[in-house]
Amino acid sequence: MIQVIVAGASGRMGQRVGYMVSEHPGLHYAAAFEAAGNPAVGRDAGELGGWGKNGVAIAEGLASIIDQGDVIIDFTFHKATMEFARLAAKEKKAMVIGTTGLTPENLAELTELTRHFPCVQSPNMAVGVNVLFKLAAKAASILGDDYDIEIVELHHNKKKDAPSGTALKLAEMAASGVNRNLAEVAVYERYGMIGERSKKEIGVQTVRGGDIVGEHTIYFAGPGERIEITHRAHSRDNFAKGATTAAAWVAGQKPGLYTMFDVLGLHDL
Repeated sequence: MIQVIVAGASGRMGQRVGYMVSEHPGLHYAAAFEAAGNPAVGRDAGELGGWGKNGVAIAEGLASIIDQGDVIIDFTFHKATMEFARLAAKEKKAMVIGTTGLTPENLAELTELTRHFPCVQSPNMAVGVNVLFKLAAKAASILGDDYDIEIVELHHNKKKDAPSGTALKLAEMAASGVNRNLAEVAVYERYGMIGERSKKEIGVQTVRGGDIVGEHTIYFAGPGERIEITHRAHSRDNFAKGATTAAAWVAGQKPGLYTMFDVLGLHDL
């Protein structure tokens, strides 16, 4: 059995990840942790998550329990994630990172760190979303420059980063399909007398409200017609389940930085 450590175990995602780890036949929920001072420290992770006591007391910090696991699953905050990755590199423990908001500098450091440990990093762990990424690139390459590309993402009012990491990845995949550099053509905000839309731009717009788990739509608007491809997350369980699939896969890999395309075998599609 692969021993799993859950980061941020008392959070919304941490609780669902913990449950999915417990349900996975090849994984064992070995340990859990929270930041120093979190009121959940010392509580039973299973009881807190609502599925019954599992005998895992939430520890204070990763360092105190890192020797108990083979893989760390992390959906926390980008600054904390990088601290965990540095420790994982030192201890040669595998990681699954679903945290969004990682900066280009963070990703560059993570690439260097993963010379010492295997890690799956993705802005979205859901199987359906990763299929959507591939569909976006394929559709863009077929439709070409005659179709304007726009992305709209919706999330709950507690989400801290905007646009979502998923929306940015979706835009990146679409840009690759039409051989554009996203950094040069992305438009994240429109207001006032902005003039006509440029031919090459890719718009990414953000909506925040209520308890929306996550919704992403990519539009291909052409002459006389429009194609819309949408992914709607009904619960956080699809992200958590994808993370457990990644954890089971990454435990047996060589050091390196991987994506869900590697886990799901989607690179050649």
